[in-house]
Amino acid sequence: MPFEHLKLETEGRIGWIFFNRPEKLNALNSSVYLELEQALAAWQNDDAISAVVLCGGERAFIAGADIDGMVDAGPMEAHELTDISRRAQERLCNLPKPTVAAISGYALGGGLEVALCCDFRLAAENAILGLPEITLGIIPGAGGTQRLPRVVGQAAATEMIFLGRPVKAAKALEMGLVHRVVSLDQLRVGAQELAKELASRPAMALRAAKAALRAASSTSLQEGLLIEQQLFSQLFTTQDQSEGMKAFLEKRKPHFQGK
Repeated sequence: MPFEHLKLETEGRIGWIFFNRPEKLNALNSSVYLELEQALAAWQNDDAISAVVLCGGERAFIAGADIDGMVDAGPMEAHELTDISRRAQERLCNLPKPTVAAISGYALGGGLEVALCCDFRLAAENAILGLPEITLGIIPGAGGTQRLPRVVGQAAATEMIFLGRPVKAAKALEMGLVHRVVSLDQLRVGAQELAKELASRPAMALRAAKAALRAASSTSLQEGLLIEQQLFSQLFTTQDQSEGMKAFLEKRKPHFQGK
């Protein structure tokens, strides 16, 4: 389907979503969020797509929200924008396929909030990540105050949000905000290799692992353990489980027979 602010590509079993507002450094507005929601919905049940990568441009993954459209907004308009952003981000968080944010340049405000919804964050060495909303007299409104502490801890999140200071890629890796840092010219290759490896894993097991990990950040330990148990048990109805365990035993036989 045609989009104004996104470019979609498929490469094997990988779906690529490119934010494409270079004149605005890919700044987010309601139209971008709606297109993102539609793109993810189209791929959600597409068995040909096993992993999804989100990318921006060299200068910016997403530089933040489009302030031009917000400066004269009142509380009602602000609430409507967060409704739209939350729908798109929930779609991204709950996509039953692994997701990778390939971050180069700025990932600020809403850009970092989108990246936090992905399962993996791969950063180029030029990446700058932060939630600078406090410097505009507001706070993160698309999940930043809730998701960032769950990733980097309360102390680091408090410092980033209260002071509005961004961090460079190396610091983000040290904090656990990103999973890997690569050179800028290797960002797409690195994201592709990671996505291909993820796409090669059993789809139902990945879906279950993602659901269990999401539960870990939103439920009590006891509730999470019950969810894990249920998901674990359900996988024993899948062909991947049967074939995977039988293949493991077949590989092991020569080793033990040789002993």
